[in-house]
Amino acid sequence: MNARDVMTRDVVSVSPDTSIAEMARLMLEKRISGLPVLDRNGALVGIVTEGDCLRRAETGTQRRRPKWLEFLTGTGKLAQEYVSAHARKVSEVMTANPVTVGEETPLDEVVHLMETRRIKRVPVVRDGKVVGIVSRANLLHALASLTEEKQPVQQDDRTIREQVLAAFAKLPWAAKDFINVVVKDGAVHLWGSYMARGQDQAMIVAAENVPGVKSVRNHLCWIEPMSGMVIYNPDEDETASRSAAAAAS
Repeated sequence: MNARDVMTRDVVSVSPDTSIAEMARLMLEKRISGLPVLDRNGALVGIVTEGDCLRRAETGTQRRRPKWLEFLTGTGKLAQEYVSAHARKVSEVMTANPVTVGEETPLDEVVHLMETRRIKRVPVVRDGKVVGIVSRANLLHALASLTEEKQPVQQDDRTIREQVLAAFAKLPWAAKDFINVVVKDGAVHLWGSYMARGQDQAMIVAAENVPGVKSVRNHLCWIEPMSGMVIYNPDEDETASRSAAAAAS
């Protein structure tokens, strides 16, 4: 999927001269947390978000420091914080020259930009003009559409086991050589051991994604690599305790 497949096309924007108050009202009215800033020619010059309004003098949330810490902070930083807290126009708080993508940019690249730049939305441009915007909400919409509940698939236990093992084989970092899979009436039971935290959960998820699997039971134990201590799954500890109690009675 590409940016064009998930982006919001009717983009709400503001100008650099839009007041902070008007910007805030627009965000609340449209229920959005970020706006592209366009100049008179429609060119993208910045982006402004609700995060730019967190520390404001009007709400008493402007940053305050002891005098000695202000001295260490430096006048440049203090001046910047003053502007953020008292600015009247969008141009004074917006992030200039924001990161953008094209309509054909793969979603994987869009997400990579969001992660590395620590941003929540990316404008989509064509010939210098904003034609859409991809936000985290758009990615959730795509996820919800693609992961709708599917009708149960009926498969025999042998086929399910083969497909679970095939799924494990695609995980080069998994402890698949120490794992045995038993399937009974669509329920997958994982037996064996692993040495790296999280490997068991990864294999459970891999098994859950196999068509026809009704449930996955974790019987795996973790071997702590430094001490060699064997730690059983809590469910197994509870089962073992019940069995011991029953035997004692």
